[in-house]
Amino acid sequence: MTLQSVREGWRIAVDQLRSNKLRSGLTVLGVVIGIATVMAMASIVAGFREQIVNTLEVVGPTTFRVLRYFSTTGVNPDAVPREIRIRPKLVPQDAEAIARLPEIHYAAIWTQVFQRFEYGGNHTRILGVFGADDRFMEILGGGISSGRSFTAAELRGGEPIAIIEQRTVDRLFGPINPLGRIVRIGGHPFKILGIWQRPTNIFEVPGAPEIAAIVPFEAAHRSFIIDEWNSLIILVKPKPDVSVNRAMDAATVTLRRLRGLRAGDTNTFDLLTSDQVLGIFDSLTGAFFFVMLVLSSIALMVGGIGVMAIMMVSVTSRTREIGLRKALGATRRAILWQFLVEAATLTLLGGIIGIVLGLGIGEVLKRLLAFNTTVPLVPAAVATVASILVGLVFGIAPAARAARLDPVEALRYE
Repeated sequence: MTLQSVREGWRIAVDQLRSNKLRSGLTVLGVVIGIATVMAMASIVAGFREQIVNTLEVVGPTTFRVLRYFSTTGVNPDAVPREIRIRPKLVPQDAEAIARLPEIHYAAIWTQVFQRFEYGGNHTRILGVFGADDRFMEILGGGISSGRSFTAAELRGGEPIAIIEQRTVDRLFGPINPLGRIVRIGGHPFKILGIWQRPTNIFEVPGAPEIAAIVPFEAAHRSFIIDEWNSLIILVKPKPDVSVNRAMDAATVTLRRLRGLRAGDTNTFDLLTSDQVLGIFDSLTGAFFFVMLVLSSIALMVGGIGVMAIMMVSVTSRTREIGLRKALGATRRAILWQFLVEAATLTLLGGIIGIVLGLGIGEVLKRLLAFNTTVPLVPAAVATVASILVGLVFGIAPAARAARLDPVEALRYE
């Protein structure tokens, strides 16, 4: 009986949708907006997370970072608290001492600045520049497609030389061979030694300036103003047979010794692992997603109230039909099921439209932000169930009203 009622309720709901297209469309609009918002946000968050995971996979899950001070919001250089101000800045000697440890495969101090590139009257937008060493590809991945990397002498001397990323070469030089030419970065001349073919998703946040060049750390230090609070970092990779914790302990002991810290003193530096980076991202996006979920829930509630109002109108307009069905033997339960299924069908339709619309918006945004991800199946399933529940919950009152109608009074209704 229940299956038959569901089937009949679904058929009646489809008929009502066809005969009242505008009313039905307005009814499910709130559900569409709510579900579309959830799906779009889920798609974007999944894309961001996959971007970060891909980056960490290339950088290496065991790679950790030494920072002067870690904060998810960054340090304002113009208002540095005293507890941060007393921390010594990171220097190349710190990285060299860590690199000499038997547990460490790679350690070097890096910096990042953001500048415009210029050649022959052509300018770029603001792009990222790393000050690093000749082993930068161990962290960034990719390879040099033409030209060469830095020599040890060039690194020590801070020569104004650069390895330019392929896309920046294409923008500035077109078909011209850039090797040996002078490009101005932030107004400073740099000779191009090589062209770097980058992999995807490396050290870039969608919407942020992309990485366009790598220059010697000393050259960056001499040519640009370095934010010593936020832009200096020591990247450390343990040897393959050494755990991250063991390598971090060794680096901590070395840095504490260099800073002359005693046993009871707190560290004057911070260590950040890849897992912590991913955890921070999850916590930030989790809060953002929660806010979007609350806003979407409000939209779903508004949509549910709209469904309830329209179903109340539908019950009133179909009073004679309900009376006739009861006179022919339909039970209260059958009438209740009919209207519940009709309400659930309305909101399910809104949910499906919302899922498709949300995924479409997510795909458009992902293409604009230049990253890929899979369809978030779990949020899609949750959204589908949520849309059905909205119909059932907000359809109870109209369905109960229809089930309680007296058949004799209903047949007299004009």
